Amino acid sequence: MISRSFFETLKSISLVLVVVVSTIGGAGVRASDWPQLLGPDRNGVYQGEPVWTHWGSESPKTLWSVALGEGFAGPVAVEGTVFVVHREGDEMVLDALRVADGSRVWRATHSTRYRDDFGFSNGPRATPVVDGGRVFTFSPDGALQAVDRVTGERRWIVETSQIFDVERSFFGAASSPLVVGDRVLVNIGGRQGAGVVAFDVATGATVWQAANDGASYSSPILASIDGTQQAIFFTREGLLVLDPGSGEISRQLRWRSRLNASVNAATPVVVGDRVFLSSSYGTGAVLVALASGKQQEIWRSDQSLTNHYATSLHHDGFLFGFHGRQESGPSLRCIRLDTGEVVWSEERFGAGSVILANDRLLILRESGELITAPASPAGFSPTVSTPILGRGTRAYPALADGIFFARDDEKLVAVDLRQSMDETQSPD
Repeated sequence: MISRSFFETLKSISLVLVVVVSTIGGAGVRASDWPQLLGPDRNGVYQGEPVWTHWGSESPKTLWSVALGEGFAGPVAVEGTVFVVHREGDEMVLDALRVADGSRVWRATHSTRYRDDFGFSNGPRATPVVDGGRVFTFSPDGALQAVDRVTGERRWIVETSQIFDVERSFFGAASSPLVVGDRVLVNIGGRQGAGVVAFDVATGATVWQAANDGASYSSPILASIDGTQQAIFFTREGLLVLDPGSGEISRQLRWRSRLNASVNAATPVVVGDRVFLSSSYGTGAVLVALASGKQQEIWRSDQSLTNHYATSLHHDGFLFGFHGRQESGPSLRCIRLDTGEVVWSEERFGAGSVILANDRLLILRESGELITAPASPAGFSPTVSTPILGRGTRAYPALADGIFFARDDEKLVAVDLRQSMDETQSPD
C-alpha cells in the first residue's frame, strides 16, 4: 500500500512548465517575434527594439485581457498573432488572437480525457511552437498536433502515449517539441527504445526513435557542438545528446534525484560547448563541457542554483535564476557560470520566471508581479514593479515587438512595454 505521505509529497511537486524549441528559419518568423517559450533562440533573450523598463509611478498599460480555460502553457507571438493553448471542458483549445486587440482569428480543438491525479490543472503544460507555416502543440495525454498557422486547420495528430506504450507520469505529458528541419523531436518516454521520437513535420509519421529514457518536464534545445547540430535533452534520467537527423546518441549523463517523487524540469542552458543542467529534490546543478568529442564535468553543486521548474538565463558569464523548491519560497540568485560561485542571493524571493531585455531582467513572480532589475553581478537592485496578473502565474511569458504577453490560471494579458519617442530612460 502506498502511504498518504507519499501522495502528499507528490502533490507538493510544482506543476512544471515546459518549453518548446525550434530551428527558426521558416517563413514569417522575425528576430523580434517570440515563436517558442524563452524566445527565438531558446535562451530567454529578447532581440527586438528596446523596451520600457523604467516606468516609475506610471505603470505600463494593459492593452487587453482575454479569459482562458485551464492550463499552465505560456503564449507565443509571431507577426501580429499570439497563440495560446488551454482547456475548456473536455477539449484542448489552441487560440490564435490578434496582437492589436486580443480578438480571435481562429480556434482549433481536440478532445481529451486527461485528469490530473494530484489536484493540479487538467490543462496543457507545454507552450506551443511556431515553425514556418505550422503551430505544434503537445497535450498532457500525449496528443502531438500540427495545425496550419494561418487557418487553424489540423494537419495531423498523433496519440503518442497509446502508440509508444508510455507509462503515465505525475502530471501527464509535458516535454515540448524541438523542430529541426523536417522533423519534430519529442521526449515521449515510451517503452522499448522510444524515449525520444522524431516525427515528420508534414505527416506526423515516425522517422526514428532512440533511448529508453523516461519523459521529463524539460524541453530540448538545438546547439552546435564540434561544428554539428546536436539535440540536447534533459530527460527523466539526465543529459541525452543525439543527432537530430539519425537519432544516434553521442553523449549521456545520469542526472536525477534518488527520489522517485521528483522531476527534471528546467531546460538545458547552452553556452558555447558547455551545458548547464539544474534540478531540485537533492539533485543539484552541473556544468558539462562537450567539445572535441569528449564529455567533461566542470563543476557540480547542490548549493549553487537548483532550478525547480524555471529555467535560468545566461548573461556575460553569469547565470540568473531561482534556487530551491517552489513551495518553500525559492531565492533569486546570480552565480558565476565557470565555477558555480553564488555572487548574490535574494532570499525567499518566491517562485517565478525571468527573461532578459535591454541587459535587464524582466521577472514575473508567481504572485503576478512584474519586476525589472539590472542583469548585474553587483547585486539585485529592482528598478520598478507592477502587478499585471493574479496568483498562480506559473506560465512563462512572451515578449514580441515590445509587448509583454503573460497568463495566470484565468486570463491572458498583453502589456505595452514599447518605448515612446520622447521617453528618456534613467541610468541604472
